[in-house]
Amino acid sequence: MFYILAAMFIATLLTALERFAPFILFSKGNPPAVIRYLGHVLPPAMIAILVVFCYKETDFSSISSFMPQLIAGIVTAMLHIWKKSTILSIAGGTILYMILIRTIFIPV
Repeated sequence: MFYILAAMFIATLLTALERFAPFILFSKGNPPAVIRYLGHVLPPAMIAILVVFCYKETDFSSISSFMPQLIAGIVTAMLHIWKKSTILSIAGGTILYMILIRTIFIPV
């Protein structure tokens, strides 16, 4: 039992340290230029990686295989551009995709 509690304590401590480290390291002023650059470049790069990951195994052999993904992806992007709300765009695209594959593009 002691080992479990010790492991939980260490995991909690390390997680908290990881979360507070940027505030501790950069409390005196602006972060270094490389950190600001990564903060500017990484979010779009991560979105691009997620898009590639989502579409990498798409089957283009039949329209019912890829059309729901394509429509939902376009609607997700349009919702995000329109409302600038991540929650709304992800929820809207997911709900539309589920509706499409359950009603119109039923996989065989």
